[in-house]
Formats: sequence, structure tokens, C-alpha cells
Amino acid sequence: MYEHYYGFTEKPFSLTPDPKFLYRSQSHANAFDLLQYAIRRREGFVVVTGDIGTGKTTLCRALLEQIDRTTFTALVLNPFLSEEDLLKRILLDFGVISRDEVKSGRLANVSKQELVDSLYDFLLGLIPLKASAVLIIDEAQNLPLAVLEQIRILSNLETDKEKLLQIILVGQLNLQASLRSPELRQLDQRVSIRYELKPLDRETVAAYVAHRLTVAGGSAAVTFAPKALSLVHRWSGGIPRLINLICDRALFAGYSLRSSRITPEMVEHAAGSLDLQLPARPRLAWLRSRASLLAAASLMLLASVLAVGATAYLYRRFAATAMVEPRQAVRREPEPALALSSAVDRRLPPNAAFTILVGSYAVNGPTTAGDIRELTRWLEASGFEVHYADVDLGTRGRWRRLLAGVYTEPEAANRDVERLKAAAPGSDPRLISAAFASGMVSAVSRERDPAAPGPGTEP
Repeated sequence: MYEHYYGFTEKPFSLTPDPKFLYRSQSHANAFDLLQYAIRRREGFVVVTGDIGTGKTTLCRALLEQIDRTTFTALVLNPFLSEEDLLKRILLDFGVISRDEVKSGRLANVSKQELVDSLYDFLLGLIPLKASAVLIIDEAQNLPLAVLEQIRILSNLETDKEKLLQIILVGQLNLQASLRSPELRQLDQRVSIRYELKPLDRETVAAYVAHRLTVAGGSAAVTFAPKALSLVHRWSGGIPRLINLICDRALFAGYSLRSSRITPEMVEHAAGSLDLQLPARPRLAWLRSRASLLAAASLMLLASVLAVGATAYLYRRFAATAMVEPRQAVRREPEPALALSSAVDRRLPPNAAFTILVGSYAVNGPTTAGDIRELTRWLEASGFEVHYADVDLGTRGRWRRLLAGVYTEPEAANRDVERLKAAAPGSDPRLISAAFASGMVSAVSRERDPAAPGPGTEP
């Protein structure tokens, strides 16, 4: 969907552990270098931990890609194995046994000791070849105690000078607590290197997002606003998996609105659709720093699901006042009136053929300049170029027309009209000519002006 629209060659924020997307933050780069050092030095046991979604599996995949041909590797992704199944998995990855042997059941009656002996013979055979072997076990916090004890026994496979098998345990933060339990004391004492992956900070999140957009091939077609990136960091806590989820849905929102810029509102909506939670204090502080309209919109979006039009609520709120009859509107204490002179800088350009009429406001009516400014901000955040046109309709008074987009072909304009209708059900954006929008046609007609609020509004 959005991949084609933005020109991506693949999904930039996929949750699969593709090693080419690994962003080497300071924490990830340190872990990567330590793992390479441990393999070269044959340090024996290494433990890498990190919170859920910090990129541990992706780190493992990237490490395997960098290992030279003289190093045999085995990667265990499923920790829920018996001791025998673990040994068969290791021998299979090392090429000692074949997949057909495992599937056919020919190894069903082979004992655990025979499997260990086969592994030991294989490792001894690597010595004259000046080769080595590495075992990486992901999600190691889920390993049963019996399997962890079997892994400890495997670490005893060594010569007088060096370890024959390097073992890397990768798991969540509770892996460290498990290793320090009395039952695993012997295993814990064999760990020579420990490292904990840290979440990304604000600046690193921005670099991480840019990195993934570049790798996917679409970095020139879409950008994240700086405030949007700050929100990505706050909602994700710097966890790469959550960053991917938020950015993926924010890109979909941008695609739905045909916007090349991902705004804070899109990120807010994406986070809300994922039912993410902010820490109480930062969230309240953030809401207090916003204007009342944006605060209300954020609370609305947190409870919504991802849909076309990331800020439909804002559009409905203001579109409702844009097309109603002035005499039916609820009057309130006037704020600064609409100033005709303020529309000069937002006039339609001379090359405009068509535009979209979003709303028409009586200059002396109940709508305030502040209302128009808020709707203007929303339209611009959604990727539209906003213009104003002030027209004098004689006995019907002076009106300000709020216009979205400049078009030379009606087909493109009609697509954006439908997009606005989908984003704000119940609104009535309309395609009109630029000449009409500027009041150069129909000004002397006694027919109802299409830019007026609705039927029955003429005096």
C-alpha cells in the first residue's frame, strides 16, 4: 500500500529481524563489537540481555552475517526444546546430521550421550582446520533448568588451551536473575562477558528512523516532522520494535492523507491505535503544553483505531461551522473578527484552475479568526496547501472562503475531495473553479451562490 506510494522497495518498519536494517546505536555497536571480540578470543560464555523489542534477534542475525567462513554457527530460536532436541538442532546447524535423518526418525533411538559424543568429535575435527564453532541461543530466558544444565556441560568441551564451543545466550532482562539463582550458580560463574542493550534516546530515534527509511529506498519521498519524532520517542520509550509499529502506522496515515510529511497528529493517532501508554507525569505535562484544541484531539485519538484521516475529529468540529446557515448558528462572545486584509498573503496563485472549497464564513458571523486558524493548521498538517478568498456578495454580505489545494486537473482534485470526505464524514468539501473561488464569476447572478453555507440562506 504505502510502500508503492512513497517509492519504498520494501517495508521500512517491518518487525522481521532483517540484519540490513540494524541501526548501530552506541549500545548496539558496543554489543556487536563485544560479541565479535568474544568469538575471536574464544571467551566461552557470553550473555546479552535487553528489554522486549530492543533488537536482540536482529543483532544476532547481523552477527551471523559478519562471521567468517572458518567459523561454524548454530542458531537456536526456539528455547522450548528437550535436551535431546537441542543437541539435534545444534548438530543439524553444524552439518553433522541431515534434516532427512531428523524427519525420518532414524535418530529416535540415539541417546543423549551419543549426541554429545558426536558433537565433541565434530569440534575436535575443527582444530586441524583452524576453524571454530559458535552456538547462539535466542530467548534464553525461557530455557528450562535441565536444558541450561545441558548447555553448561557443553561448555566443558575444551582442550587444555581453549574452549571448543563458544556459547552466546541472548534473552530478556530476567535472564540475568535466572542465571544468578542457586541452581545455575556453576553456569553463571562461566560467563566471561555480560552486556545489556539499552533503549534509544531522542536523537538516536531520529537517526534510527532515517536509517530505516534510507535502507528501504524512500527517504526522499517522506519525512517525519521533528515534533513527530519526539513523540515517536516518547510513545516508544526508545524500544525499536515499538518505534517500528508506530512509524508503520503513521506512514499509513500519511498515505491515507496523501501527505509526504508525517506530522505529530499522525504519530499520536498511530500510538493511540496501538493502545500504548505513556508514563503518567510526562503525559500530563505534554498535554498541558498544548493548546486546548490539540489536547482534546489527542485524547480523542488515543481512544480511536487507525483509519483513513488521522484527525477526522478536528475536521468534523470545524467543518460543521463552515457550511451552516449563519442565522442558525449559536452566537457567542465575539473574538477578533475576520480581517479581509489578512487573506492577501493566502490568495490563490495565478496558475490555479481548480481548488477545493472547505468552508465559507460570514465576516460578521459567529465564526472567529481563531476557528479558521485551527482548521488551517489541521489542513496543512494533512498535507494541503491552504488559501483564502474574500468575496463581497452584495446584500448577502462579505464572506471568507477557505480553500484547500491548487489543481490544474479536476481528476486529482476530485480524489482529494473524496479523501477529505472520508477523513471527515458529514462534511461537504466541494470542487470549484479558481475563478469562482476568487469571486470573479457568478458575482452578479441571482442564483444561489455555490460558496454560500447552504440552501435557504439568502435574505
